[in-house]
Amino acid sequence: MMGQLDLFQNVKLAEPEPRTTVRLSRKAAQIPLQKKQRAAVKRLMEILKELEGKDIFLGSYSAGGGHFWLDNLKLSKLKVESFRTERDESCPPRVIVLFGNKGACIRIFADDLLAIREQEYPGYHHFLLDFWNGFGQSPMNSYRSHYACLAITRFRTK
Repeated sequence: MMGQLDLFQNVKLAEPEPRTTVRLSRKAAQIPLQKKQRAAVKRLMEILKELEGKDIFLGSYSAGGGHFWLDNLKLSKLKVESFRTERDESCPPRVIVLFGNKGACIRIFADDLLAIREQEYPGYHHFLLDFWNGFGQSPMNSYRSHYACLAITRFRTK
């Protein structure tokens, strides 16, 4: 009797990505967010590395389109620090802290970061960070807004 070939002998199978359960009244949906969040945090760290040492302006927007918390806050000579909850370097940071001179400091909690959009205008460049926390009626974390956008603006110097 001949031995049977094992096609998966040296192949490591990937586990399916865990899904986030979001409830809206009686209905529930499972959404795979981790891959998008990891990609967004990785892109954010690349952008912040480019902006480090430069002057930036920060503004934030709520789901209704109104301004809240920040509007054109200037961080001069940007310094970036990131903090991971796990020791694994491949794990994206959970908290990113942006420091400016004169003690200015902004903390970004990256666990709700879903996407980064870029918009270029004559004279300045916007990086829009989209944070999503479920739906308005049933957020995943009841202490945070269901949607927010942080705008990082970099003006071009002549």
